[in-house]
Amino acid sequence: MARRPRRRRRSALRAFVAIAIVLVLLLGTVVGVVAVLNSQSPPRPTTEVCFAGEGAEQVALSPTQAKNAALISAVTIRRGLPARAATIGLATAMQESRLVNIDYGDRDSIGLFQQRPSQGWGTVEQIMDPVYSTGKFFDHLVKVDGYEDLPITEAAQAVQRSGFPDAYAQHEPRARAFASALTGYSEASLRCELHEAAPGTGDPQAVVARVKRDFGKVPTKVATPQDGPTTVTIDASALSDDADRMGWAVAQWAVATAAELGTTSVEVADQRWDRESTDWSAGTTTLPAGSVRLTLAADED
Repeated sequence: MARRPRRRRRSALRAFVAIAIVLVLLLGTVVGVVAVLNSQSPPRPTTEVCFAGEGAEQVALSPTQAKNAALISAVTIRRGLPARAATIGLATAMQESRLVNIDYGDRDSIGLFQQRPSQGWGTVEQIMDPVYSTGKFFDHLVKVDGYEDLPITEAAQAVQRSGFPDAYAQHEPRARAFASALTGYSEASLRCELHEAAPGTGDPQAVVARVKRDFGKVPTKVATPQDGPTTVTIDASALSDDADRMGWAVAQWAVATAAELGTTSVEVADQRWDRESTDWSAGTTTLPAGSVRLTLAADED
């Protein structure tokens, strides 16, 4: 009679071990399935971020910073200025405001470039308009003799009259990488890792208005098919004779503004960026030189 409890304990132990083995096997199967699914469809990023450059030379900005970098670079294209002007403008704004349109600063300094109403840069309302403040910065920069050949610190200081003139130099690598992408000289070098766009956040008229605000009068076409998402096609060839470069400039501008405008994919030439893959890859069609097509987040059915 004393052996029966021991046998029951041994039977229970065997059952426990068998169950544990089954659970481990099931866990291994689940982990394997998750790994396969993740390799086929990368998980959404926990933090939204935009990159420019290649390999170890990549540099990063937040989507808010990237959209402001896109504006500054677009203004240089609109004015027919060289890419060096975009680099100087970006490095200056990175130092002055971290590329964020802030309403505070040293004394009465405000905005992307920390311009002061008391120093004749404009009213508070004007300076807080990033288009206005960017335009005022370049109004002064183009008056600096030989600014294209000057070091970043000298060119920026000639406009800003900062108390820390050497500080601009530290931002040159990042400014150059984003300027090169956003002026179209570096193709497929700007990408953003973004959360899934909320349904219906892509307003085509907001996209058209933003194109006009940043680049000026550029032909756009909105298409809203019954069986698919809304698209906006931009004819970047109207910006200069170099249609291929302008196509890439506008396409990477579209990626940099995607978080705000609800853009889910951007196509140019034979390349495509979308929120699922996060990087540029071969598209399913080849667009004409200078043509850029944005797909916007659709409404829920």
